[in-house]
Amino acid sequence: MKHRATFVACFAASLLVVGLGAAMLITAADGPQPKWFKGNLHTHSLWSDGNDFPEMIADWYVTHGYDFLALSDHNTLSRGQKWMNLRDINRRGGLEAVDKYVKRFGEEWVERRGEGDKREVRLRPLDEFRTRVEKPGAFLLIEAEEITDHFEKRPIHINATNIQEVIKPQGGGSVQEVMEKNFAAIREQSKRTGKPILPHLNHPNFVWGVTAEEIAAVVGERFFEVHNGHPAVNQEGDETHASIERLWDIANTLRIAKLNAPPLYGLATDDSHSYHGTGGAANAMKRAEPGRGWVMVKAAKLDAESLIAAMTRGDFYASTGVELNVVRFENGAITLGIKPDDDAAFTTRFVGTLKGYDDKSEPVLDKEGKALAVTRRYSADVGKTLAEVKGVSASYKLTGEELYVRAIVFSSKPVANPTLKSQVKQAWTQPVGWEKWLEKEK
Repeated sequence: MKHRATFVACFAASLLVVGLGAAMLITAADGPQPKWFKGNLHTHSLWSDGNDFPEMIADWYVTHGYDFLALSDHNTLSRGQKWMNLRDINRRGGLEAVDKYVKRFGEEWVERRGEGDKREVRLRPLDEFRTRVEKPGAFLLIEAEEITDHFEKRPIHINATNIQEVIKPQGGGSVQEVMEKNFAAIREQSKRTGKPILPHLNHPNFVWGVTAEEIAAVVGERFFEVHNGHPAVNQEGDETHASIERLWDIANTLRIAKLNAPPLYGLATDDSHSYHGTGGAANAMKRAEPGRGWVMVKAAKLDAESLIAAMTRGDFYASTGVELNVVRFENGAITLGIKPDDDAAFTTRFVGTLKGYDDKSEPVLDKEGKALAVTRRYSADVGKTLAEVKGVSASYKLTGEELYVRAIVFSSKPVANPTLKSQVKQAWTQPVGWEKWLEKEK
């Protein structure tokens, strides 16, 4: 098979990054009893294009019940000396940014210099402030980078969580090559440093950067954002472009049926930049605020290695507000237990693609009949609804014909801070049942 060698090489390399094991949902483990940890893996601060100090941002996540946070500024780490002009801080975050910083951490903590238009505030690096917000076993900060690359005018952003050194954007002659080169750079650093690093593709519909076919082709990539809380990521697609969730089903179907490769796992993230409510509540949907998407990871310990190992096994789900008590795949059945939320009603939709699906597709054409460089249109057999279940318990028994199955849980309650019209709380589990369809290495 043409793609077999490519997959084996990339998949073997991915083992070096995150210690990839058998993909199953929430499995039993030796040692400490696993528990759920809530975290966000996509966050920006004044070190790149956010509008608040990183320790203030971390403090927000602590006080809002998170267990871990990855600070992932663009092409940089929170290290070394960096001073920022007070005018620039005020322009981004409003005049209250520094005042709130002083109120929370004290006048002696906030370093300032200069006079008049040259007044500056020092951005403290991670190694200075992490002890002010971290709590062993209760809250963890993970160093990360959003490797911000592009091909022509198409943005290609990849987060590297638990990174040890800055990775410069690698470039390339196509979208696929840009992704492959950046993932290779992440694997190289992980192997060299001996530290697991979790890479994931960010917001593929941002400026329509990456198609489903391109995501599918980079078989060494295992994670992507099925939900991103930034208002500019085109979550729902449009008449020309597929939604991000549709991309997930197309890419997973192509991987399993055509490329002999494992499916992608889906994350929800904030991609937060704005922390001060500038412009008032009426403009909240236009701001990239925190608290809009997260992952729930079932791990034995709250440390980077344990979290990454659990996510690599598929022992996590993505959420915008629905909380799951049970996520289990055993004896060929997916079983979910949903935590009640006052009077909320829940619907669980089981989605997948069956063996023998209609695999025909067609390009999307412009007004002149020319094919556009966007995701092709596929039949309704790809990522179809296999069952719907009402209530706080839901189960689906695989028939053996499914290439994969994943679940989406919908609440009747709206999210607290939406970016989409009529947006309700949701949760997404990871695809299961796919292993038997992959050719085994001989």
